[in-house]
Amino acid sequence: MDATLSEIEFLALSPNRVAVLELLAADWHTRSELAAETGASQATLGRILGDFEDRKWVRRTEGGYVATATGRLVAEGFRDLLDILETERDLRDIVDYLPTDAMDFDLRHLADATITTPSQTRPNAPLQRLLSLMRDADDVTAFSHAFNDQSLSVAADRAGSQQFRAILSQSAVDALTGDETLRARLRSLVETETASIGVYDGEIPLAVTIVDDVVNLLVRDERGVLQAAVDTDHPAVHSWAEARFEDYREQSAPLTAAALRP
Repeated sequence: MDATLSEIEFLALSPNRVAVLELLAADWHTRSELAAETGASQATLGRILGDFEDRKWVRRTEGGYVATATGRLVAEGFRDLLDILETERDLRDIVDYLPTDAMDFDLRHLADATITTPSQTRPNAPLQRLLSLMRDADDVTAFSHAFNDQSLSVAADRAGSQQFRAILSQSAVDALTGDETLRARLRSLVETETASIGVYDGEIPLAVTIVDDVVNLLVRDERGVLQAAVDTDHPAVHSWAEARFEDYREQSAPLTAAALRP
């Protein structure tokens, strides 16, 4: 273990070492090309390449250098570690609120996600992020334990020009139907040919909206206070969200306009 950690430390302490190894793992390079790509001096490159040759991570060829099979293995593994740590840093402030038990996809798929958190001047920023996505979308698919009046208003305003599908928990529907104005707006949405809503009689631990090719997750704390919006266009997350929606849909009952009449 100590020897392995020493090798990790050897790479981690020098961005130039990491850059050179990744370049040589991708293709053959001359020392001049490595200098141009990394900005490292020839003296620095000489030390790096010498250390790599000692470890059998690179070999000389045709006046240049290229990574060996083990060098490529190290480069790939170290890049994976960097990607994991970058993702962890992005998610660190909201991980306590993520329902990870229900998010059965690799969290590394969130590496390039857009994370919107509340601020002192924009306390409602996460919700506004979702609403802006919904306003411009041709297709919206959602499953959630909550559906607020602003989301309902956007969906109702776009009714007829936007395909809208949602599976809501019974508690979310009850919250809407308990208000006369929201009940009427929900009925108007359900009556639209381009909209369908199902009611799931159980717990939905996530608030997920698929907006065209983007998957948006609204993240709340244990008190129900919105802490972040996380959205990504990663295909694996999109496939996961579609599959989860279908699971809930198969176990849901359609919400009809008749059921929403006073």
